Amino acid sequence: MTGGRTLFEKIWDAHEITVSENGESLLYVDRHFIHDGTSQAFEKLELAGHTVRSPHKTFGTADHYVPTRNGLEGLPDPERRAMVLRLEEDAKRHNIRCFGFGHHNQGIVHVIGPELGLTLPGFLLVCGDSHTSTHGALGAFAFGVGASEVAHVLATQTIWQARPKTMRITLDGHAGVGVTAKDMILHMIGMIGAGGATGHVIEYSGSGIEALSMEGRLTLCNMSIEAGARAGLIAPDTKTVAYLKGKTFAPSGADWDHAVMHWQTLTSDSDAAFDRDVRIDTGDISPTVTWGTSPEDAVPVTAAVPDPQGEPDAERRARMIRALDYMDLKPGTPMESITVDRVFIGSCTNSRIEDLRAVAEILKGHKTKIPAMVVPGSMIVKAAAEAEGLDRIFVEAGVEWRDPGCSMCVAMNGVDVVGPGERCASTSNRNFAGRQGRAARTHLMSPAMAAATAVAGHIVDPRKSLVAGA
Repeated sequence: MTGGRTLFEKIWDAHEITVSENGESLLYVDRHFIHDGTSQAFEKLELAGHTVRSPHKTFGTADHYVPTRNGLEGLPDPERRAMVLRLEEDAKRHNIRCFGFGHHNQGIVHVIGPELGLTLPGFLLVCGDSHTSTHGALGAFAFGVGASEVAHVLATQTIWQARPKTMRITLDGHAGVGVTAKDMILHMIGMIGAGGATGHVIEYSGSGIEALSMEGRLTLCNMSIEAGARAGLIAPDTKTVAYLKGKTFAPSGADWDHAVMHWQTLTSDSDAAFDRDVRIDTGDISPTVTWGTSPEDAVPVTAAVPDPQGEPDAERRARMIRALDYMDLKPGTPMESITVDRVFIGSCTNSRIEDLRAVAEILKGHKTKIPAMVVPGSMIVKAAAEAEGLDRIFVEAGVEWRDPGCSMCVAMNGVDVVGPGERCASTSNRNFAGRQGRAARTHLMSPAMAAATAVAGHIVDPRKSLVAGA
């Protein structure tokens, strides 16, 4: 007799078309997302004489290169402007639905997919972006692919993949005041390492996951890739169903009822075996921030910069020394004493309405001491925030309220960039050397901590603001 199957195995098996002699599987793709960095794939497609096989299953949005203020005039570089416009041209030529710059549904691809109901439980979903793992929060197997793979998906609606291993991370217990999904994922990566999930698909479970909102789950799955995972998954539940109901592209009527019945089967069997199991007590997690040049360089905000000399592994010790040199930090420095030059609140990790509400809660009635910007994840998020008056709170606090886009997370538009040697408190997902600009120094944190940092002028425990405002 065979044992039960994990959620990942159920989705994989349902999409497997054939297996090659070398063991790779040809998988059917339910949804393909493209963005303004996908032009190379279209060039490959057309050079080979192919057309898009299933344009109705492909959706595009402008996000990576778009300006976040002053319209296209805010993008002075002609090559970058051409990238934004090229997306719409490619999409139109191949009859693909596209949310181009200025469209009312335009936004970061990993924000609009879920909010429009384009991402559904049980889907196999790909995009030419590593943080496609975000969509796993809805019970979809979602992962990033390269340009040649994007071209293959465009032409065939399939993709070849080696079957990854499975990993279950269980977060049980009650999260303390001020502890968010961003803190959970930074804590987890700090615990297992940036390569701790390499070759695996992570399934998150436990009472700590059940308590998270859908926005929180999206944040968690978004950064699964930073632990080396191929994807992150959370089984759909009543929160998932409530979140999707009424979304623009979600099923409706009898199709909705049928879909919900199917989604209820998308859970790991009780006797399913995982290749690796990790357990975390959510109650042990504090507001967390990074000090180095990898998401694994994470410590509680109340802690100090670690000393590499206390690290027994020589390779890890050498990397810590290099990171401290790049970040211009000394061991033993309290994290809360580190001053920053600017604050960025946005990215596909933390730019949804829940994130912006958390920021407004901290900023209300205060003035920021350093330059800060809030970049909503989509036009829908922007409209919702303005309907609630959050934009007025931001502006009154001295924060720039921008238009949607990837912005300073990846600094690809050439305008939203952290200057050389500047230190940025960021709600994004990567703190690699040069990620936000040449010689830029990045500290990853939650939206609440970023807002509190903007007010204080230095990294600060957001619980101080939350308790003071209670």
